[in-house]
Amino acid sequence: MALIQPRCPRDKRIGITYKKYANHILKELFRKTIHLCSAFLPYFFGLAKFPFLIALATVLVIYIISEFLRLNGINIPIISSVTKVAARKRDENKFVIGPVTLCIGIILAELLWEPLPAAIGIYALAFGDGLASLAGKLFGCIQIPLTQGKTAAGSLVCFTAIFISTFAACRQTHIALIIATVGMFVEVLPLKDLDNILIPVGLGGLATILL
Repeated sequence: MALIQPRCPRDKRIGITYKKYANHILKELFRKTIHLCSAFLPYFFGLAKFPFLIALATVLVIYIISEFLRLNGINIPIISSVTKVAARKRDENKFVIGPVTLCIGIILAELLWEPLPAAIGIYALAFGDGLASLAGKLFGCIQIPLTQGKTAAGSLVCFTAIFISTFAACRQTHIALIIATVGMFVEVLPLKDLDNILIPVGLGGLATILL
């Protein structure tokens, strides 16, 4: 196994300016705020499931159209600006697919599973995946080998966030432990934006089996 190499935020500031580092953190914070906001969706689905699913699907279609237009030099007010602010370096001059997989993952979880398992999967995506990346950027001094930059700090935060959100939803410690452990291992895989689908659908399915 390859040796784990330290990679602290302080080390990054040596190679790049502090301003660039701060802008990088602010961009990540903005992106993950969108992730965290998805935690409100189970509540709205509980009020009126299909109207809110249709609304989310409509937002998805509008976003896809706006991205194709943006790539052809036509900016859509607000949507294109938000996309540019939230886009990571790897997404520059490309179709930013993260919001697409985020919406698809949430929609599939809600359609496939009962309300409680679906909510558990969506909470895992919102809090676990959302906070893991931010924690890794801020406190990630130890990289995990073969994960394309995932950190031990991010994984620990992911486990804790999923455990707390799952326990709050189902009030069963052993189920929260199992889902948090599986969620942590899924999040650490180098799946890029596909984890937005795998986490809510996969953990929602696991919750369905365990509950």
